[in-house]
Amino acid sequence: MLSYRTQRSCTMLVFVMVLASIMLAQTKSETRIIKTLYGRTPDGAAVDLYSFSDGKIEAGVITYGGIVVSLRTPDRNGKLADIVLGCNSLEEYIAQTAHFGGIIGRYANRIAHGTFQLDGHIYSIPKNNGDNALHGGPRGFDKVVWTAQPLPDGVELTYVSKDGDQGFPGTLTTTVRYTLRNGALRIEYSATTDKDTVINLTNHSYFNLAGEGNGEILGHVVKIKSSRITPLNASLIPTGEIKSVVGTPFDFRKPHAVGERIDADDPQLRFGLGYDINYVLDHPRKLEEAAEVYEPTTGRILRVLTDQPGIQFYTGNHLDGTITGKNGHVYKKRFALCLETQHYPDSPNHPNFPSTELKPGEKFHSVTVYEFSAGTR
Repeated sequence: MLSYRTQRSCTMLVFVMVLASIMLAQTKSETRIIKTLYGRTPDGAAVDLYSFSDGKIEAGVITYGGIVVSLRTPDRNGKLADIVLGCNSLEEYIAQTAHFGGIIGRYANRIAHGTFQLDGHIYSIPKNNGDNALHGGPRGFDKVVWTAQPLPDGVELTYVSKDGDQGFPGTLTTTVRYTLRNGALRIEYSATTDKDTVINLTNHSYFNLAGEGNGEILGHVVKIKSSRITPLNASLIPTGEIKSVVGTPFDFRKPHAVGERIDADDPQLRFGLGYDINYVLDHPRKLEEAAEVYEPTTGRILRVLTDQPGIQFYTGNHLDGTITGKNGHVYKKRFALCLETQHYPDSPNHPNFPSTELKPGEKFHSVTVYEFSAGTR
């Protein structure tokens, strides 16, 4: 017969084991991942939706374009709402050209005249933005189906872009990880090549912290940790200058409402029809806060952290009411803002900009984090 002390020890051991199993189950349930069929492309390729939550925020990502189709975050009262613009179906995502929520590559932003020179060779990218190539050409990374693999806290996507794809040199293998943890969406980009090439990857989510389709974002209060921009010409191509924001409507080093100066008499605002400019981030190339957005009516706060040298601030100036988005919402001008972490636009044609070249044996790696909270300012 067991002694009282032994019986008590066994009882305590059982209790601890049960408690540990409950805690483990709770931990495992913190990130729930559900895979469902989202649709099929015209050529029959299956597109899956990965839905996952960390208990604080919820995200949905499809394998077509790596598009973030939903991102639900709480307001100051704990009420969840979807804060990214998007479409109702795969067919609509394929048809739209606003790049809603997609992985942008091989080269985010614009390349002047669709050409650049590398290793003595001239490469031509199909023009899809006037005389320029935009976001990797007409069939960029947000217009292809990625291979997916679930992660403990999200999903990993992989795409192999063959040598000559959209005119770019080298076979580029790209991996993008979307994960949720502690109320933050982390995007981790990696890529390798078998031939000298150029690369610039970002995510093109359109944010409205009041809720997608819930009016203009002119009341959103923005702060950007940058004292310089790369000014543009009338074709939205960098002039090659790096210019101070001091005394201009582009100075967001202290918080300002988006609508406070968006219609000021400034050539850069006229060219972009609002804010559509690359900011040269002040921080060194390590993961640090680059920008913050506060929406007063809901209290939602978005902090953007990145290790990239630039961030494109865009205020949805080309949304013109012709796109009916989620829940029947019509997306009009300035109904969202984008904060696209990146290298500078047209860098291959500007030797004074940070290099975007990637060589065999090297690995491109970058991290961007979108942190969400809510409160009163």
